[in-house]
Amino acid sequence: MEPELMLLVWAIALTFVQMLVSATGATLQVGLPALAGNREGLAFTTGWVGRAYRAHHNMLESLVLFAGLVLVAVMGGKTSGTTLLGAQLFFWARLAYAVIYVAGIPWLRTAAWLVSVVGLILIFLQIL
Repeated sequence: MEPELMLLVWAIALTFVQMLVSATGATLQVGLPALAGNREGLAFTTGWVGRAYRAHHNMLESLVLFAGLVLVAVMGGKTSGTTLLGAQLFFWARLAYAVIYVAGIPWLRTAAWLVSVVGLILIFLQIL
């Protein structure tokens, strides 16, 4: 298996963990009965729970781009040291982003996000 695909699997695992953290926090903050209901009028989560929720949804948006690029690179035979570097940058930056976001460190969070975008760009450029 191409290492870029393995990093995609790890990115999916990271997304799943972020979902669990967000759901656990929401359960602690608003309660299971409210979450099990139809969620109409449900209060927004705040603090680290709100940040975990936003980090998870940001990861979902980024994961679509990462998965598409990795799959095209692998299926098109365009993998290289540069695509691997891009995938590594993406994964490790997204892991850092999740931790930094939940911790509430704004500018460092933005820097981690930018590193993940550089990873995406590196993969994209190898496909062209």
